Amino acid sequence: MTTAETLEQIFRMVFDDDSIEIRPDLTANDVDGWDSLSHVNLITTVEAKFGIRFTQKELLKQRNVGDLLTDIDRKLAEK
Repeated sequence: MTTAETLEQIFRMVFDDDSIEIRPDLTANDVDGWDSLSHVNLITTVEAKFGIRFTQKELLKQRNVGDLLTDIDRKLAEK
């Protein structure tokens, strides 16, 4: 399973919506219920699933799913 496929499963679980299809330009404005609390849940689930940790600086730079995917792949490569 690719990073994007795993991330899509996480999105579907966190937002309880099996119809979510992620794409690089997807943002919080595109997903019903993506607020600050669900964002924390999303990030902690991503960190746990992939065994990584984001810095505050990295999180502040992420503007869309593409940025999140790039950061996940970079962190996995560093492991």
